[in-house]
Amino acid sequence: MIPRHLAPTLVRVSEQYPITTLTGPRQSGKTTLLRSAFPQHHYVSLEAPDERQFAIEDPRGFLAQFTGPVILDEAQHVPDLFSYIQVFSDERPAPGRFTLSGSQNFLLMRQVSQSLAGRTYVSHLMPFSLAELHGLGLRTNVGVDDGAPLAAPLPGDWRDFATTGGYPPIHDRRLDPSEWLSRYFQTYLQRDVRTLTQVGDLEAFRRFVSLCAGRVGQLLNLSSLGNDCGISHETARRWLSVLEASFVTFRLQPHHENFNKRLTKSPKLYFLDTGLLCYLLQIPDANQLAVHAMRGAVFENLIIAELLKSYYHGGLEPRLAFWRDHRGNEVDLVINTPRGAVPVEIKSGATIASDFFKGLNYWDRITSGSTNGLLVYGGDRSFRRNDLLVRSWRHWP
Repeated sequence: MIPRHLAPTLVRVSEQYPITTLTGPRQSGKTTLLRSAFPQHHYVSLEAPDERQFAIEDPRGFLAQFTGPVILDEAQHVPDLFSYIQVFSDERPAPGRFTLSGSQNFLLMRQVSQSLAGRTYVSHLMPFSLAELHGLGLRTNVGVDDGAPLAAPLPGDWRDFATTGGYPPIHDRRLDPSEWLSRYFQTYLQRDVRTLTQVGDLEAFRRFVSLCAGRVGQLLNLSSLGNDCGISHETARRWLSVLEASFVTFRLQPHHENFNKRLTKSPKLYFLDTGLLCYLLQIPDANQLAVHAMRGAVFENLIIAELLKSYYHGGLEPRLAFWRDHRGNEVDLVINTPRGAVPVEIKSGATIASDFFKGLNYWDRITSGSTNGLLVYGGDRSFRRNDLLVRSWRHWP
């Protein structure tokens, strides 16, 4: 089993909160993580018809049978159970008493927000990160050049990971990524999408997700996206919310500090897993990605998603954005840290070119050099160039 960076955080918060909730995309390894992190906990899956029926018909009796800590998997199947969990935890507020998880995150979190607000700690488990796959530690001081030695370099080719993705079954069982991702996406359509949105035309939704993949790293325009898919602006907005609630996509919001400039207000769209992104773009392997027109966008998505995983798996709140003004001056990523905003440019090229620094140099001019910039690129060496840190993808984040 590949160790997960989130495990220490889960153990720590279970010693502080009566209820711990674990969310994340389907097949990200939530059940495996919980059972390995808490081997002494009683485990019940409410996917099992007999357990679910017991919990529905006699919720008090169902919960009373557990004298110690318990993991309730697929808890969203019994919505009324959350109110009883609230009562039980209030009566006996022992730390770590209940651990909840489920694969339909929208339904799970709706019940958590309604019944368990303030009583539970919510963690998010993403697919494997590059560091996890290669047995490297979690770096939580991301984006800050504090003089610490660089992390051990990642081996291999970033294109291989980008097209394979990080979903655990692919790596645990050495499955063909394209075949597994095809089945995964079909299951997602049939189980999550139909359950959450009552989508009648799944083919239209499939087309919508593919169009989102084609616009990764671009400014989000829901009207244009809806028009291209043949749906209304409101439907596009609702469908995108479903993709975000199920951890398929995420939005990167624009940095709000204006420096007396007119700024873009639209967010950018990215995918949590580049394997699924490449599947939707019909990029089957690293060789195809190397010559594909979307190579730069996929690399940018990979770098941002890996940073997002570092935050989530370290139990930290991501404070990420991008910056763009009305003239098209842009910085791909802005990391808001206690020391200030750190601008990051992302380039897939393996050879440094002077125009890679264009956005960072412009940022430096309008901020009077208040923060040092960072360039992440597709090459192998990390070094400092003038006041800018050039970091290989192998040392990211």
